[in-house]
Amino acid sequence: MKKAVCPGSFDPITNGHMDIIKRAAELFDEVTVLVVTNPDKKCVFSPEERCALIAKAVEGIKKVKVDTFSGLLADYVRANDICAIVKGIRSSSDFEYEFQMALANRSLAPCAETVFITADPQNMYVSSSLIRQIAAFGGDVSDFVPKVIVEEIEKRLK
Repeated sequence: MKKAVCPGSFDPITNGHMDIIKRAAELFDEVTVLVVTNPDKKCVFSPEERCALIAKAVEGIKKVKVDTFSGLLADYVRANDICAIVKGIRSSSDFEYEFQMALANRSLAPCAETVFITADPQNMYVSSSLIRQIAAFGGDVSDFVPKVIVEEIEKRLK
């Protein structure tokens, strides 16, 4: 079985994330959307809340599950027999950062390849930080996040 992981902070999950997850599910037998702890980011939603939002968003997508992990991604990959780390790329700056991470992960967990999936053009500018900013000012985020979680996001961020 070919298992992949889509790691990220997902604070909150966006339609761009969803596109990458769905496309990864077409390529692999199992895809884990992994909420990871990034000590450099101050998140609005707790890891458990992010997992719950993601679970709602991916409900009905075959082969996709949700998990959370605090530690090195390479440790999770090795412990769960993961063969691929899937990362979405929106821009050249995304690529530069993700390329560094891919090289580090290759060294730490040679059992897994990093697979880059380019963002759909309609999602290239969408980021979790943009969603948080729009919602904080009372803007409508329904075009940018899965419909099933719009109300929860807007309630938290207004």
